[in-house]
Amino acid sequence: MKSSFSETSLAGSVPLLDLRRQYESIRDEVLAAISRVCDSQVFILGPEVEALEREIASLTGAAGGVGCSSGTEALWLALVAAGVKAGDTVITTPFSFFASASSIVRAGATPLFVDVDAGTLNLDPDRVAQQLGGFRGKGIRAIMPVHLYGQCTDMEAFARLGEEFDVAIVEDAAQAIGAEWGGRRAGSLGVTAAFSFYPTKNLSAYGDAGMVTTTRPEMAEHMRRLRNHGSPRRYYHEEFGWNGRLDAIQAAVLRVKLPHLAEWNDKRRAHAATYDRLLAESGLASDGRRAVSLLARSPHAKHIFHQYVIRAQRRDQLRQFLAERKIGSEIYYRLPLHLQPVFSYLGLKQGNLPVAERAAQEVLALPMFPELTEGEIRLVVATIAEFYS
Repeated sequence: MKSSFSETSLAGSVPLLDLRRQYESIRDEVLAAISRVCDSQVFILGPEVEALEREIASLTGAAGGVGCSSGTEALWLALVAAGVKAGDTVITTPFSFFASASSIVRAGATPLFVDVDAGTLNLDPDRVAQQLGGFRGKGIRAIMPVHLYGQCTDMEAFARLGEEFDVAIVEDAAQAIGAEWGGRRAGSLGVTAAFSFYPTKNLSAYGDAGMVTTTRPEMAEHMRRLRNHGSPRRYYHEEFGWNGRLDAIQAAVLRVKLPHLAEWNDKRRAHAATYDRLLAESGLASDGRRAVSLLARSPHAKHIFHQYVIRAQRRDQLRQFLAERKIGSEIYYRLPLHLQPVFSYLGLKQGNLPVAERAAQEVLALPMFPELTEGEIRLVVATIAEFYS
């Protein structure tokens, strides 16, 4: 395939993610915030965490937020607060990070993997409806859709299923801070929602951090106990919880970054549009050959492009070609969850969830972060075009 970018020099490199660029733009604010915490000597929970909880709740439109130690901890808190307990079943996607399913097991429940939509790779509500109809909801306590790559799944459909079958809808919004469905923000679309602030996320801490939002204030209070060993007050314990507290320095850093989030997400969307345009101009995604294809995007979703992901023929060879030219890429996710060795007890085999399995052979995430330049995007696309030429 002849590249339309022959004038673009293939010298240089493009990282998958460059956190230094963001840090340079907010360095003084971050250091001042850290200094403020050090001066206060309040390092675990406290005013910084409480302020962040209010700000995230306001951003998402939720009734309350609960800061915690990681996105994984947030998933567990969200499930337990929604009523998931030992012996229950929770429907979720096989095409996500491991924590989406391991948190279900940690809550004492069994994950029931249902295949994904072939266009968006989000959990398919029609397939979920078939499962619920077959089970008649027996033993199924919750559905946990994942807003993959920063695009919300069809939350109207899942809300209807939740009401019809009396199951809780728990959002795995780890990749979706600021994303929307039908004009409503992720974090307010289910009974509870889990966010990750891992350093690679759109809103990122300088270590592990997470947040749960909920539409029910009583659940927020329950999660505050759970994250602190089930303790409503010091040295009194009403239930078994966990040490899942958020530290104040991470909360302070996140509070510095939060006012920039909308702008950063807008830049990601602009970069995605540039990728779309250049890939189309290159002919790489043309119907005649379709060396690469783009994931579907719902008109009801406001995508925040935590990742910009293509589906590529000869994906692994393409990734090696990019690496040799110092262009970053990553595979999210190489092995679907139902085929992970640790879930062999569920009895699922290759071929059981074919859409997710095929996606795992084709997806490739390209460089995506707010400070990415158009020149760098051009270099990425030109290099992909060179590979397929």
